[in-house]
Amino acid sequence: MLNKYHCLEQLAKRRTDEIIVTTMSVAAPWAQLSDGPLDFASVESAMGHAADFACGLALAQPSRRIVVLNGDGSTLMCLGTLVTVAQLDPKNLTIVITENGTYEVTGNQQIPGAALVDYEQLCRGAGFKRVCTVTDPADFEASLEMLINGTGPQVFIWSIAQAKEPVPQPALSIAERAQRLHRALLSDS
Repeated sequence: MLNKYHCLEQLAKRRTDEIIVTTMSVAAPWAQLSDGPLDFASVESAMGHAADFACGLALAQPSRRIVVLNGDGSTLMCLGTLVTVAQLDPKNLTIVITENGTYEVTGNQQIPGAALVDYEQLCRGAGFKRVCTVTDPADFEASLEMLINGTGPQVFIWSIAQAKEPVPQPALSIAERAQRLHRALLSDS
């Protein structure tokens, strides 16, 4: 199993100018590491829609790398997103699924059928050609280069240990975060 906080720290160290979209149990720890204009915590919207939001960003910003840090529960909420992303084929999109088998921010309730779900098979069945399940810390370090620089759409499934995260409360409202991201994207044009 991987340690979520270690994984996020390592990703933050390697990050350059990628847009990072976070949701639910990853939003608060990521904000501790990076909370700039290219970070977007998608926590007030319906659970499961961070990946489709990130896909829209990838299509609108084809010259910029987009990384979405999504939970396993969020992924299951919107399985159609996997099919849509695979069909649209954005080369600049990376989806990370943090898999721990629980709805972490609402009290670690077990995801129904969590032990039966194989996220790698789901992603491949949806049409993804590049899918990598990472369970070992040594494999994680080796996969970071591909996560940051690999051709998308690609999916990395991080098998992480359970933690106890509070419900994320970003410092800025969702409207302010969206405006900040919009300004940052316009300044790069």
